Amino acid sequence: MNITWLGHGSFRIEIAGQVLLVDPWLSGNPMLPEDQHEAAVQGGTHILLTHAHFDHIVDALALARKLGVPVVGQYDLMTHWEEHEKIETIGFNKGGTIDLGGPKVTMVHAVHSTSMATDDGPKVVGTECGFMIEGDGHTIYLSGDTDVMADMKVFNDLHKPDIGILSAGGHFTMDMKRAAYAAKTFFDFKTVIPCHYKTFPLLEQSADAMKEALPDVDVIEAEVMKPISF
Repeated sequence: MNITWLGHGSFRIEIAGQVLLVDPWLSGNPMLPEDQHEAAVQGGTHILLTHAHFDHIVDALALARKLGVPVVGQYDLMTHWEEHEKIETIGFNKGGTIDLGGPKVTMVHAVHSTSMATDDGPKVVGTECGFMIEGDGHTIYLSGDTDVMADMKVFNDLHKPDIGILSAGGHFTMDMKRAAYAAKTFFDFKTVIPCHYKTFPLLEQSADAMKEALPDVDVIEAEVMKPISF
């Protein structure tokens, strides 16, 4: 299994024979060089979306058409896109689990906001979420954009994830201190990969605070386009 950070909240996860592109932000992503865009999405089999903010969905429709793959996400947005954009989607909702031909994905709660730009102004379609992704002997908790929630204890009790991909840049999501609190209080991670940081000066630029708070966890500051193998 390989997890590759594409910068910000975007990931390429090669797991159980599939290639999941999670919130793949290419256009205007200051962390992902343009000459790496093709390699970032090559062979993608599914596009997973946590919510509808531009830095998570702006390339989803174009990629779905280019790669000929389904977009996977919250039912309301998927239904809207399947009807109006004529793409293949897999829509489900929080607490639901789907099998993507190898990896199993459960949608879980997140606390954030979600809206998408339209010609008539911003529209709310669906809600924000995170994912539990199971395969190759591992379970990944991908938090999506969220703050700390007591729900996280339930997630751990039910899924027992060993890998946490946690939004931790602050301002829009948990910061490093809050994400470390979540990891220490609610989970038993072996590995934590922070994300949604470094992208802009407004966000945290280092995971040092998380590393200091989680001395018994392997906190990996991923490098963009450098796969982490498990």
